[in-house]
Amino acid sequence: MAETKYDKIYQDLKEKIEKDRYPYLSYLPSEYSLIEEYACSRNTVRRAIGQLAKEGYVQSIHGKGVQVIFEPATEESSFLFGGIESMKEAASRNLKKLKTKVVCFCELMVDERIARRTSFPVGLPIYYVQRVRYIDGQALIVDHNYFDKRVVGELTKEIMEASVYQHLEKQMGMRIMTTKRKMTVEKITQIDEKYLELGDYNCMAVVKSSTYDDQGNMFEYTESRHRPDRFVFYSIAHRNGA
Repeated sequence: MAETKYDKIYQDLKEKIEKDRYPYLSYLPSEYSLIEEYACSRNTVRRAIGQLAKEGYVQSIHGKGVQVIFEPATEESSFLFGGIESMKEAASRNLKKLKTKVVCFCELMVDERIARRTSFPVGLPIYYVQRVRYIDGQALIVDHNYFDKRVVGELTKEIMEASVYQHLEKQMGMRIMTTKRKMTVEKITQIDEKYLELGDYNCMAVVKSSTYDDQGNMFEYTESRHRPDRFVFYSIAHRNGA
């Protein structure tokens, strides 16, 4: 799927903010300057800035301009609770080095136990994948992924260790539209203990996600289990005028 002009501007400004070209609490160049720089229309610039504002990177200040409100990376990695972001994208935004290792990759038919866990119907062919996520060399996350084979097509271990969302969007032409999430705190499991560097922790921050394409198909259910001291989940909210 081809990138639009505003997508390219949005991605370029986002990268410059993340890399501190536009530091926290500084202002972006004026709208006119951005139009000149990117050789585009006012509406295109406004769409790009609107997307940045939606994701909590900037806010418009009347009479002053567009201010950067993205804070520099800390030791913890922050994850968008209200947006759809791959782990690769989140690691890049946090200026962290990500490595993914697939420790289990298999094809299954949904049984009653999996159906209760995922809401996929019994008898559906799926991929089940366990992935360990290393952030700056530390094993800190275990993902349990379930994918509807009918929707995602052929997946491989190599795709799962790279970026499955990039594959689905760029190679398969899929539009990933909506994710429903729930976060809980749960006791560690044997799998957590086996793969993660837990120290003295006996619990995990667990994010359970159901993700849909633009046709309304739930194609993925994931349980992402995080060591609690190294991760911050945040949401961006906008208050509507009275």
